[in-house]
Amino acid sequence: MLTLPDNGRHVTLLLGGARSGKSRIGEALVSKANGSSLYLATAEARDDEMSDRIHHHQIRRGEGWSLIEEPIELARILKTNIGPEHVVLVDCLTLWLSNLLERELDVRTALEDLLAALQATRARVVLISNEVGLGIVPDNPLARHFRDEAGFMHQKIAAIADQVAFVVAGLPLMLKQSALQP
Repeated sequence: MLTLPDNGRHVTLLLGGARSGKSRIGEALVSKANGSSLYLATAEARDDEMSDRIHHHQIRRGEGWSLIEEPIELARILKTNIGPEHVVLVDCLTLWLSNLLERELDVRTALEDLLAALQATRARVVLISNEVGLGIVPDNPLARHFRDEAGFMHQKIAAIADQVAFVVAGLPLMLKQSALQP
């Protein structure tokens, strides 16, 4: 069962396919927790379709959420803007990875910085990410590179996470569950 402690550092990773329900589950998890709900968005509204997706997420979340939009500097935000009173939803890591690759930034360094920030934070953080490695091998080098980097990212984050769930058809399947800490 997915739960968050009342306080203290806690990292949850929710993986799933497109429209699997992972964001909705993450939003509910954060909303139910004691603390200040913060949505850390990595998406950029570059076209009408993405604007509609962002708007849909905003409506579904409703009132009571703070918002930080940051497509690249997740580690910096977690280090400088997040305190123990926060319950943070990062949506989503695969868009963050896309943003890094598009700008030709060092993905491995950015990931190591994010891992360090997650280990140092005193907040409760829920991370949303798309599992993209379950299908056929992509037919072009960029897509294969993205898929590989996403797989490496998920493995490293899952290793430090307190709980990890795979979301299918709106149902979270627990992959890792650590004892909740006060």
